[in-house]
Amino acid sequence: MTLKLKSRRMAPAASALAVAVLVCGCTVGPNFHRPAAPATPAYRSARQPNPIGTAAAAAERRAPHPGAYAQKILLGAPSAPQWWSLFNSRQLDELMRRAIADNRGLAAAKATLAQARELVTAQTGQLYPQVGLQAGTGRQKYGAEFLGTFAVAPFTYEAVGASVHYALDYDGAIARSIEEQRALEQYEQSELDAAQLTLTGDVASEAVIIAATGGEIKAVAELLSEDRNNANLVRTAFANGSVSKLDVLIAQSQLASDQTLLPPLYQQLAMARHALAVLLGHPPADWAQPDLELTDVRLPRALPVSVPSRLVRSRPDILAAEAQLHAATAAVGVATANLYPQIALTATLGQQALRPAKLFDTSSAAWSLIAALTQPLFDGGTLRAERRASLDALQASAARYQQVVLDSFGQVADLLDALDHDAQLVAAEASARDTSQASLELARQSYQAGNSGILQVLDAQRLRQRAELGFLEAQSRQYLDTIQLLLAVGGGPLA
Repeated sequence: MTLKLKSRRMAPAASALAVAVLVCGCTVGPNFHRPAAPATPAYRSARQPNPIGTAAAAAERRAPHPGAYAQKILLGAPSAPQWWSLFNSRQLDELMRRAIADNRGLAAAKATLAQARELVTAQTGQLYPQVGLQAGTGRQKYGAEFLGTFAVAPFTYEAVGASVHYALDYDGAIARSIEEQRALEQYEQSELDAAQLTLTGDVASEAVIIAATGGEIKAVAELLSEDRNNANLVRTAFANGSVSKLDVLIAQSQLASDQTLLPPLYQQLAMARHALAVLLGHPPADWAQPDLELTDVRLPRALPVSVPSRLVRSRPDILAAEAQLHAATAAVGVATANLYPQIALTATLGQQALRPAKLFDTSSAAWSLIAALTQPLFDGGTLRAERRASLDALQASAARYQQVVLDSFGQVADLLDALDHDAQLVAAEASARDTSQASLELARQSYQAGNSGILQVLDAQRLRQRAELGFLEAQSRQYLDTIQLLLAVGGGPLA
């Protein structure tokens, strides 16, 4: 009879709770909508006339045509499964494999992603009832005035049972927190993709620097050999009386000047080797560097470039900014839900007894069922300020996302122009090299015919070697800008 009476008294409260759940049973806060892809079809504006003047335009028309050194941009073409495969180099493929397997920074990014996934699982668990088991024993004594005329001697009690706690997510607070954590997981996934893209780009760049610097060192060595031969020939000519002492000093000065080219190149080579070893997860002293030449890494002539609308769906830093925007949107929902009443249900069921032997008797059963509602009334404006702050954070995330998109478009545009200019520079350097070779042959013929002196031959030899150095430097710049462009368009699906 008592239980029935209590049930009747609890009926209005339960009905009110049910009505509240039905009325407010929704997920509060804004829903995330993925930003629309930009409508712009290209990265660069149409070519403008030469702003410098007609003379500059005429000189530009007379400049060597890029021809075989130009690269074709395939706008909208699908990316390669692994962007570095476009270089068709087994040595580079092996370096990439080792870097992805052994790089410590990449391993840290993978562990951070695994942590984010576990946090999603942990947060998702809040949707379910939390069940616990409690057991305890204790000795209790009440004070003489606590129970009035009833005196209770000290006693020992035993208790064991289970409890269930369930937070009613009628306002979607838990759902929004899970959504926020999933967005942060996606952010860490994009950060991992970006770390791998950066790693592979660094490996390719250091490999190209090693190969190009090795070629430049060989060219400088040949230049110095020519300088030494020149100095010896001039000294012999001076001994024969056919040249002046000034010519000897000029030849010696040129040799000394060209010798200054080698130390910076050796330093550049050493730094690139050390950097590559670290990228592959090895101390520089414990890793045998491969001998790379630029001919081992073929420059791709056709480059797939995503259209702007696809770039925003593939580039990791843009996807990371999008994930942060999603997380900020969900955070507004969490802050909004905190303004609503919090409803929790708690139930316990167990056994309580004064003697262990009676602990599991039916008469020792004890239970409770509690429905709790907490409504913030006065908090000094904390909760509403937190919601306004979350809205400000959402606006900041939206602005950062837009800026990342703009920066990426600008980077791609810069690199497309850079590759155009690289092709022109390589073509010009190749023309200078061919011209200097022809000049050297003519100087040798003129010298053999007795129409010119040895100094003209020596100067022609030096110009030829200098032109070779210029060609190698321009070629390596074209390789590096190609790598940067492939990274800037997202690199394609990552391994």
